[in-house]
Amino acid sequence: MPADLTDLTDQLVLGPSQAIGIPIALIGAVFLSLGAQFQHRGVTKVEASRGDAVPGLSMSQIFALLARPSWVTGTLLIGLAIVLQLTSLRFAPLIVVQPLGAIALVITSVLNARVSHVKLNRQSVRAIIFCVGGVGLFVTVAAFTAVEKRITSAQLITILIILAVVLAVFAVLFGLIRHRMGAIAYIVAAGVLYGFVATLAKVVINRIVQGDFEWLTILCLVGLLAAGAGGAYCVQTAYSAGPPDLVIAGLTVVDPLVAVGIGVIVLGEASQAPLYAIPLFIIAGAIAVYGVFQLAKHHPQARH
Repeated sequence: MPADLTDLTDQLVLGPSQAIGIPIALIGAVFLSLGAQFQHRGVTKVEASRGDAVPGLSMSQIFALLARPSWVTGTLLIGLAIVLQLTSLRFAPLIVVQPLGAIALVITSVLNARVSHVKLNRQSVRAIIFCVGGVGLFVTVAAFTAVEKRITSAQLITILIILAVVLAVFAVLFGLIRHRMGAIAYIVAAGVLYGFVATLAKVVINRIVQGDFEWLTILCLVGLLAAGAGGAYCVQTAYSAGPPDLVIAGLTVVDPLVAVGIGVIVLGEASQAPLYAIPLFIIAGAIAVYGVFQLAKHHPQARH
């Protein structure tokens, strides 16, 4: 096959058929916000009935969550959100779909304010605008510049090596400073791990579609499950240390930044982007991250 035709088959610019991934991802974000609210309620009830002086959920608290209807409902809703997210990844590039979860932050903030009867102050609202605005700018640029590329075995091995290093570093830090970790630390850890989950899910989906289901794909599934388990623990612990909208703010910013970083650096999904897109990506990411830390600082419930 001629080189130009090979390049054409390897790069699929975002078109009408791929754009269907965007509304699917938005619907998933709605279920994510609802699930987060239910899970947060379950975690806070378990903590209230089984107090623990040590930061982080204990094994007894984790098992107790399974008996909380609110937590189970939230888990089912988040499971549905994940299914929708994986479906959206089948159609659209990672750097377009993944940041769309930021819409869940707005929904979660409104829900939590009504449920907890805690009105968001001006600084919190401004922080949420920064989060959503930064992610929105990122998605807008990515939607017009992203390309879908075939994932090679070398790229896949690179992702798995990076994940192994990240898991090892997090395990060491957790063992050393667990007693000093607050909500923001667990949120960042969960966001990083879920970023790898999204990336590996995209990889597995693409390789199955391409008919490349072999030992490397199975190793990807193992890495996905390991990162997912670690991220789930961090999220539940973050719920016990902070409000749900702060948790969702961290996840919908850190998660896509990690996934997008991998998509850009390792998978080459921004290889066709014009030069002006790179500084816009950086500025958009910085705005969103600034919003997360401002929300952690000024949110009424986080301050309490």
